[in-house]
Amino acid sequence: MSDRKRLANNGSPASGNTSSAPGVSPDNSDGGYNAGMAVFSYIIGGIIVWSLIGWGLDNLWGTRWIVLAGALLGALGGFYLSHMHGLTSSRNSTGKSGADSGPSADGNTNAK
Repeated sequence: MSDRKRLANNGSPASGNTSSAPGVSPDNSDGGYNAGMAVFSYIIGGIIVWSLIGWGLDNLWGTRWIVLAGALLGALGGFYLSHMHGLTSSRNSTGKSGADSGPSADGNTNAK
């Protein structure tokens, strides 16, 4: 197999398998840590940016509560962005057994 075909089959940008979300690799090999850092940066970044906007509006209008509303809006916006990028989805780990997920959908637990 040529180097070009090998690179195309391994998920490189030549194959078009680039990830749409930051911190998530195409083969999901190291997506846990990177996705967590992306979620953290979205939330902290949103809090900082919208708190600064609220602080500026507080100084402009002579109020004291808009900075808190801005911080809350930034945190909610960070959660929203991370959810829309698919970073907060709950996936089962490969080593987790089906018994850990709770009772079956029909309610039959096979208890004796």
